[in-house]
Amino acid sequence: MTLITKDQGNRKLPFNEGRLDNFIDEIAKDFPELDMTKYKKRIKRTINAKEEYRARQITKTLILNALDNVSITETSWTFFASRIYLKELYKEAAYNRSYSAKDKYGDLYGLLKTLGKKNIYSKDILREYSEEEIKLAQSFIVPEKDKLFTYIGLFTLADRYLAKTREKEVYELPQERFLIIALALMHKEKKEARMELVKEAYWALSTLYMTVATPTLSNAGRTHGQLSSCFIDTIDDSLRSIYDSNTDISTLSKASGGIGVYLGHIRSRGSDIKGFKGVSSGVLPWMKQLNNTAVSVDQLGQRQGAIAVYLDVWHKDIFIFLDAKLNNGDERMRTHDLFTGVCLPDLFMEKVDARGDWYLFDPHEVEQVMGWRLEDCYDEEEGSGTFRERYEMCVQSNELSKEKVAAIDIFKRIMISQLETGTPYMFYRDTVNRANPNKHVEGSMIYCSNLCTEITQNQSSTELVEEKRGENDGEIVIRKKAGDFVVCNLSSIHLGNAVKDGVLPRLIKIMIRMLDNVIDHNQGRLGVLQAEITNERYRAIGLGTFDWHHLLAIKQIIWESDEAVEYADKLYEEIAYHAIKSSMELAQEKGAYPYFEGSEWETGEYFTRRGYLDQESEFDWVTLMNNVKEYGIRNGYLQSPAPNGSTSVIANGTQATYPVFNKKYYEEKKNYKLPIVLPDLNDETGLFYNNAYLTDQKWSIKQNAARQRHVDQSLSFNLYVQNDIKAKDLLDLHMTAWNEGLKTTYYVRSKALEDIIEECDSCQ
Repeated sequence: MTLITKDQGNRKLPFNEGRLDNFIDEIAKDFPELDMTKYKKRIKRTINAKEEYRARQITKTLILNALDNVSITETSWTFFASRIYLKELYKEAAYNRSYSAKDKYGDLYGLLKTLGKKNIYSKDILREYSEEEIKLAQSFIVPEKDKLFTYIGLFTLADRYLAKTREKEVYELPQERFLIIALALMHKEKKEARMELVKEAYWALSTLYMTVATPTLSNAGRTHGQLSSCFIDTIDDSLRSIYDSNTDISTLSKASGGIGVYLGHIRSRGSDIKGFKGVSSGVLPWMKQLNNTAVSVDQLGQRQGAIAVYLDVWHKDIFIFLDAKLNNGDERMRTHDLFTGVCLPDLFMEKVDARGDWYLFDPHEVEQVMGWRLEDCYDEEEGSGTFRERYEMCVQSNELSKEKVAAIDIFKRIMISQLETGTPYMFYRDTVNRANPNKHVEGSMIYCSNLCTEITQNQSSTELVEEKRGENDGEIVIRKKAGDFVVCNLSSIHLGNAVKDGVLPRLIKIMIRMLDNVIDHNQGRLGVLQAEITNERYRAIGLGTFDWHHLLAIKQIIWESDEAVEYADKLYEEIAYHAIKSSMELAQEKGAYPYFEGSEWETGEYFTRRGYLDQESEFDWVTLMNNVKEYGIRNGYLQSPAPNGSTSVIANGTQATYPVFNKKYYEEKKNYKLPIVLPDLNDETGLFYNNAYLTDQKWSIKQNAARQRHVDQSLSFNLYVQNDIKAKDLLDLHMTAWNEGLKTTYYVRSKALEDIIEECDSCQ
């Protein structure tokens, strides 16, 4: 007879098969479509094969056997496994917090006090809210919403994000995480309104209508960490700027921020330094320094830092830059742990298309000789503008050294790197800057994007003004002029859930407020003062979306169709309208962002540029434009759909606006491999889930171009190709993306056809 050991081996009881049956049957009541007979037999056979079996091991066995049954025809097993895991979480939390597991959730006020004493939770919530308010907040919790999680979603949330003690003991439960995020983000709201706002924020999160970005999901309500996702730094061409920026980047990387870094100001290899000719080593040494930072500042041991570096395609170091991630060649010239992005003007794309010549320059020499920086300008109109005028002046100058290359040769090197490493990302700088609603700010320029290519905001370098000895003994005083150090504050709409239930207006309104409050919550927490100043200047947020492919499937819209393109246009217009309206209403209440005056929001150019006033629409764009002119807008930048990797898994949605890979696949990390099936997968929706690598990418580009009109920043957008794609076909995709008006493209994902077919359930 098998003995079951409990209480760390202190108790041993005979294995009770009837008790196991009752446990399984209780959960199975919600899953009548699943056959429990074979499942029970397999569990019992596994347990009875040993003389002793730990009680905790039974839970693991129940979960693993349920997950083994997950298939594209029996998807409910993942929810069944989740219910088992939920019971274990309830049991552990109840034991650690001394309440009955039958209650599922314990006393919230007690939890806040306990984890506050353990220095896990911040004191803000207890300080700002009364005990009565916290008890009211506890009444908002709906334990039944825990049943919305798949196993991988619940496991990811519990493993990475729920607050535990430093001994990894379970204290916080899923609905409490959502509620504490709501309490943390609303604690500075007016007292007469904030509990209703807490309730709304909890509603949005707990129903999985939305997700917050990973730093917010993890750090809201806690003592340590900031809530923003990504940052963009602009390094100036001086030793001090380079090293100061590296310090700032490491500070943010430590706090789980992803970093985009613009290197285009840095002089090229062979340039002069203080008049000494040919002594500069160019951008590569500073890339290697950043590579070391990414590896060594490893975000509390959870993962190494993530840094993307960008360079202009006319920079003399462009070939060295494009080769820096390749797996062959001189290792001294490689930075394998950085991600790369290339900044492309319209003129270059035209030269590629015409198979024309392209010239490379040293930015330092251009500034010294010409008196201006080529990277500081763009083409204000399609086909004409300051950039091409100044570029031609550089070409014609007899004082500048230059290198002539075939434009197509640079593009070949771009594509070689993309097929081998997935990068560089593509940043279409003229398109971005023409659409910038804040180009009125003095010195405004968008040089590059962020780590995930969805952020496009004004950038500038921080300048050292003065460094001197202070009046006190041993004191050193440093004065700097803060540049625009870009901050991304992100959250995302779960399209399949929110659109299906018709809650977009209500949802977006609370999301905009939550995002705006992230800005204030982060002041004093970022560790980089110029980032906090930029946050205050623009109050930039990034409302995003995910679960697009799922939405198409439940609406039975074919990906490769005009209907999908038209639907993308219509849906993202609706999202844009409610986002702008919500930010305008917030400006009425709290004031517009400081740089509103003179912006395209104030002048109305934002609306005319996108054709909102000249089209038939169900939305009253004229009235909204006039209201924005009168009352302002709270946030200078509003939308930027991000990749949503882990958060889409938690919320059981398809990633970003990407096509899916397979109907069933596995999430693999170093300590687990867990199955995932697509949401709402059945005989009807399955026909509309097509493999990303077998999808005509031009339809994806058309969809994204339709969205881009309504998104003031950019979108994370991958291209999926087979690894034997012909160069002319990959070039054609890039030319199509540029011609369609995309601002950025993210990874080029490549895969062998035989691997695609082997994995693709749609083809079997």
